[in-house]
Amino acid sequence: MYHQPVLLKESVEGLVWNPDGTYVDLTFGGGGHSRAILDRLSPKGRLLAFDQDPEAAENTEGLNLTFVPANFRFLKRYLRLYGASQVHGILADLGVSSHQFDIPDRGFSTRFEAPLDMRMNPASSVTAADILNTYTEEHLHQILGKYGEVKNAKSLAGAIVAERVRTPLQTVDVLKQVLNRFAPKGREFKYYAQVFQALRIQVNEELKVLEEMLEQCAEVLLPQGRLVIISYHSLEDRLVKNLMTKGNLSGEVQQDFYGNIQRPFQPITRKPIVPSSKEVADNNRARSAKLRVAERILS
Repeated sequence: MYHQPVLLKESVEGLVWNPDGTYVDLTFGGGGHSRAILDRLSPKGRLLAFDQDPEAAENTEGLNLTFVPANFRFLKRYLRLYGASQVHGILADLGVSSHQFDIPDRGFSTRFEAPLDMRMNPASSVTAADILNTYTEEHLHQILGKYGEVKNAKSLAGAIVAERVRTPLQTVDVLKQVLNRFAPKGREFKYYAQVFQALRIQVNEELKVLEEMLEQCAEVLLPQGRLVIISYHSLEDRLVKNLMTKGNLSGEVQQDFYGNIQRPFQPITRKPIVPSSKEVADNNRARSAKLRVAERILS
C-alpha cells in the first residue's frame, strides 16, 4: 500500500458536514483520505486535492477530484485559480507518508543507506546533505535543538562541523556514525529519529509552510466550515491548537471591549483525538498522531 491513512474515520466524519459542498485534502499522498471524502459526497460535491510530490499524482486514477500539484502554502491562490475561493472543509494530514519513508533514495528513513535528501518536493533545491555540510555550527545547534529537541544539540552540531572537514556528510550511514557517539545507549533509534525530524523540518520549511497555510484557513472557509488537522509532533500541534482555541498562531488571547475572545474558529474537539490501540498496532506511524477539529464561526 502506498500509504495507510491515519485516523481515517474520525477525520472524514469531522470534515464532511454538507455532502453537496466543496472540500480540500491538502495532503493527498496515496489518496486514502480523499477516497473516503468522495464516498461521503453527493454528485454535487467537489474535492480538490493538493500534493507537491509528483509521485502522488499517479494515485488519482479513477478519482473524481481536482488534483493541485502544489505546496499547500499556496492554498488561497490555487483555490481561486480553480474556482473555489471558499470551501466547506479543509483536511491536512501533516508529516511524511509511509511511501516516502519506504523509498530509500528519498532519504527520509534511518533504515536504509541512502543519500541524505529528505525533500518532499524533489524539485526543491536544498537537501539534508546541503544543510549538514554548509550551515554554521550555531545554525545547526538551533535546528537540532528546536526542531528535534535534541538535548545535546550543541555538542552534536560541533561534531558535525568537525566531521564534515574530513568527510562530507552525504549518506545516512555516514551521519549515523557521527550520531552513534552522542546517542543514549539503548535509545539510538529514537535519537536518530529526532535528528532526522529536525533536518526534514528544515529542508521542507515545514513549520513556516504550516503557519502560512493556517493563516489562510479562516479566509477560505465558509461559515460552519470545518478545519481538520492531524499532527505528529508538539511543534505542529501547538500551532494548530493556538489557531483553533485562541484565534492566532502565537496563542495570545485577543479580546473585544466586553472581554469576549476574538477568534474565527470554535473547537469541535475539546482535546485532540488520538488513535486507538488497535490502529497503532496495525499502523505504527499512527502512534504520535493527534487530530483536532474546529468550525468556522459565523461572521
